Amino acid sequence: MSAALLEPQAIREAETRLAPHVRRTPLVEIDGGDFGLAGVRLAFKLEFLQHAGSFKSRGAFNNLLAREIGPNGVVAASGGNHGAAVAFAAMKRDVPATIFVPSVASPAKVAQIRSYGARLEIAGERYNDALLASEKFVQERGALPIHAFEQWETLQGQATVAVEFEEQAPRLDHLLVAVGGGGLVGGIAAWFRGRVPVLGVEPEEAPTLTRALEAGEPVDAPAGGIAADSLAPKRVGRYMFPFAQRYMAGTVLVTDEAIREAQRALWKTLRIVAEPGGATALAALLSGRFAARPGSVVGVLLCGANTDAVDFG
Repeated sequence: MSAALLEPQAIREAETRLAPHVRRTPLVEIDGGDFGLAGVRLAFKLEFLQHAGSFKSRGAFNNLLAREIGPNGVVAASGGNHGAAVAFAAMKRDVPATIFVPSVASPAKVAQIRSYGARLEIAGERYNDALLASEKFVQERGALPIHAFEQWETLQGQATVAVEFEEQAPRLDHLLVAVGGGGLVGGIAAWFRGRVPVLGVEPEEAPTLTRALEAGEPVDAPAGGIAADSLAPKRVGRYMFPFAQRYMAGTVLVTDEAIREAQRALWKTLRIVAEPGGATALAALLSGRFAARPGSVVGVLLCGANTDAVDFG
């Protein structure tokens, strides 16, 4: 497989293939004044309503539908969301799944993975530790690895959210997307191909794509912060990087406090519960790290909501 899977026609074919298995998540366009952004329209893509609580189900199902799976099933390493998505897709396709997560994974995500019937293993403190453990498992058991971002089928699956976004919001002046390993933003950039300026938003404590763009190639970066379970791999993927270089408008870094404030604003204004990674794109706007022009329409991908951090009392 190759980058041909990220050609527009191939992405369209993937969308058709995935349609019976994933949700077409809604888009809500609101007055930015509700968030203190007067004169701006915000187009929120509610991808946290996807199966298993994040966009990751698109890539997970695409792998299971497009690749040959042996009797030992599939294995994945994840900070939480990818693991939940693979576990969910495997359950629906009646395929055995083993998921490796680091100790930093949130209890909500660990419980979710187990609820889908997957075998779950805790390996190390960070995502890369879980990845190494999963690779050893592949060598020993022969299970099919489903990488969170360094797999063409994963990138292609994530790209299908951009197809929906463009159909639901045909006029976007900018699109803000949170970045971890880059599978989501890489797929989105591959679909838009510069038609819409796509900005990656990263925590200051996990500047993986920012460092890679500065270096001209994927390089190691810090992997900390409150969104470490979803936005802090050791480095961005090699497959997505050329698409980021060619088609993205750049990256924006935000603080942990800005991410928390975005979570609070989403709950206060829209009653949306977003995990830190899911609120990171909005944090760029609310913190002023990205200044939208008056009269513009800014797309914001709300990509995940796997958290128990809300008081319903």
